[in-house]
Amino acid sequence: MEMGRVTEIARGWLMPDPVCPALLGEDEPRPFHITNADASSPFVIICDHAGRALPRSLGSLGLSETELETHIAWDIGAAAVARRLGSLLNATVIWQPYSRLIIDCNRPLDAADSIVTQSERTAIPGNRALGRADADARVQQIFRPYHDQIRGELDRRENRGSSCILVALHSFTPVFQDVARPWHVGILFNRDPRLAEILLRELRNEAELVVGRNEPYAASDLTDYSLVRHGEQRGIPCVELEIRQDLIADEFGQSSWAERLGRLLPAAAEYLPK
Repeated sequence: MEMGRVTEIARGWLMPDPVCPALLGEDEPRPFHITNADASSPFVIICDHAGRALPRSLGSLGLSETELETHIAWDIGAAAVARRLGSLLNATVIWQPYSRLIIDCNRPLDAADSIVTQSERTAIPGNRALGRADADARVQQIFRPYHDQIRGELDRRENRGSSCILVALHSFTPVFQDVARPWHVGILFNRDPRLAEILLRELRNEAELVVGRNEPYAASDLTDYSLVRHGEQRGIPCVELEIRQDLIADEFGQSSWAERLGRLLPAAAEYLPK
């Protein structure tokens, strides 16, 4: 992407709506990062819960550093897999560095857990009694710029007649509410199963993998924003991947999964209708 365009975007997201307080300082990370902006691959990889950064203006949300290192704040390992996969596929990767505790970039804005006051068994004091202006600041300065960047990338590809395949990368905990999860990876889809069903078959051919079909989560209009808005509503092949966090908590696991997906995603794409 041209530097002028980056500067234009950066200025845009740093200018809050007049009724919204400024959330991010000028020296804080942008609400999106891009790698391989000019990549030739049809794959566009997004990572909604890539980071656990908190704006200085919000402090720690009343949480300890130990709590902020856990999965309630981010998808552990997902960003590293996304970036490695992007390098292997020569694919554009767009990822969001702020904690989902600020605002969940994979939830519709009217969802009850768009801004959570409790995540599993952990209360989030900094999200309680949140005023409308403060909530709007999170929407305008984190959620919208991130999704506008994804939308802009897909629009540019559509306008130049390039094919596009959307892959949303997430990770999930090995244990949830004291119940162990057997799946190594989950393949999620909502209305469009084209790529998901093919990739499901390819992954189930891998030795010793337990692969979930809409497990441990099921995608829906009520729970998933990115897959639905950027993939299904646009009509492009798309899939959401959930990898178990203990499998991608270190560099070896991250590289192994990136290499596996780097093999299987192009193979699956070959079966898509031309």
